[in-house]
Amino acid sequence: AFLPAFVYSLKVSPLIEKISDHKDFKKLLRTRNNVLVLYSKSAAAAESSLRLLSSVAQEVKGRGTISWIDCGDTESRKLCKKMKVDPNSKEKGVELLHYKDGAFHTEYNRAVTLKSIVAFLKDPEGAPLWEEDPEAKDVVHVDSEKELRRLLKKEDKPLLMMFYAPWCGVCKRMMPSYQQAATELKGKYVLAGMNVYSAEFERIKEEYNVRGYPTICYFEKGKFLFHFENYGATAADIAEWLKNPQAPQPQAPETPWADEENVVYHLTDEDFDKFIKDHSSVLVMFHAPWCGHCKKMKPEYEKAAEFLHVANDSPGVLAAVDATVNKALAERYHISGFPTLKYFKDGEEKYTLPHLRTKKKIIDWLQNPEAPPPPEPAWEEKQTSVIHLAGEDFRESLKKKKHTLVMFYAPWCPHCKNAIPHFTTAAEVFKEDRKIAYAAVDCAKEQNHDLCKQEGVDGYPTFNYYNYGKFVEKYTGERGESGFTTFMRTLRERDHERVGKKKDEL
Repeated sequence: AFLPAFVYSLKVSPLIEKISDHKDFKKLLRTRNNVLVLYSKSAAAAESSLRLLSSVAQEVKGRGTISWIDCGDTESRKLCKKMKVDPNSKEKGVELLHYKDGAFHTEYNRAVTLKSIVAFLKDPEGAPLWEEDPEAKDVVHVDSEKELRRLLKKEDKPLLMMFYAPWCGVCKRMMPSYQQAATELKGKYVLAGMNVYSAEFERIKEEYNVRGYPTICYFEKGKFLFHFENYGATAADIAEWLKNPQAPQPQAPETPWADEENVVYHLTDEDFDKFIKDHSSVLVMFHAPWCGHCKKMKPEYEKAAEFLHVANDSPGVLAAVDATVNKALAERYHISGFPTLKYFKDGEEKYTLPHLRTKKKIIDWLQNPEAPPPPEPAWEEKQTSVIHLAGEDFRESLKKKKHTLVMFYAPWCPHCKNAIPHFTTAAEVFKEDRKIAYAAVDCAKEQNHDLCKQEGVDGYPTFNYYNYGKFVEKYTGERGESGFTTFMRTLRERDHERVGKKKDEL
């Protein structure tokens, strides 16, 4: 069959693999784990899609593969039949299907734009881009530093800019209100959004003090004035604030627990030893002012203390230590998480009790103090191939490895507990590869708080990928062993491909 002349002049990127044979297609799916296939009823029908996909192929080079199957030619028709694909049934005569890890994954049904297809291929499991939501049509979506500078320079109306990360839960919860406000305030104010989580936006994050997500900045005539910090805001709240924008009011400091009216004995570095000596049976809660679990437990602990205070034959007393203030005690008793409960008998430390969280459990246990069940050893105490990092050696350790996937976690977090065995098994798979590492950081440890904040951790677990110590992207794939191993295999295959190409060039 004669092909129309325009097909010969069509500039199809050499990165797009045209396939017509079933064996070749099977080989492609076997050797590439992220493939988007354009099926077309004819070469003419594929023209505009191929132009767009040529640009996509360039953007996702090394990370994804674009293939074209023209169901209009005789040989390819058999392949389309075998794959049960019929682009003739589609309005434009084309169909985009995605294959992952050798098998059909999904029909591509997001926006047919360069940005959306590239985002999809970089994370086929990920949520659509914010601008793909028709409700967000009045939010100004900014993609680059250049666009941001241009917008700030030309825009005369007051402007609110949400710097966000696509994986951030707080951002997702706030987006519907934000886009509603953008529609209602259109013409008076501009509401914009910019995904700044990737490493290329470090300069912007530094400039506007983006330390977590979302960070919302208010501008007038291109000049940054204030941060907007009401992340539970409705569209009406945003509109109200914009009438009279003001800097966030400093929060009234919380009253320390020790200064509140309660019958818990609050001990310090100075009086702790004497108190423990003077009381034969003492339960001590080591806590931190910012710790949510401590706040939750506090009322139960106070109720138990009141009960013991008035009991005729009290089995003991309850005390508390703010471990962030009384650092000598925290160090002496190796306090690494909060709350930590320790029991002292006749002046000596006897047990650490992780399971006493309610008034009833505390009182029942004190009436018959016995050793708690042995604790499960901490992740870092087990012999595994995962490298456990802390604040001071974090960057130096990562610089030694080409590819590192780091899991930021908290030992109490249920999602982390689920992911740990899979992450550990994945590390085992690559333990012989000196260029690859799976690492973990316990964000509950005080020494790691600044590090976790600095690395953009705002929920657990958070997985970051680093290349020779440089942050590249968040890992948002599946949290099972195959997700963690496929991610590394893809990086390794890309390395081998590059080495192969270099050898060919030589």
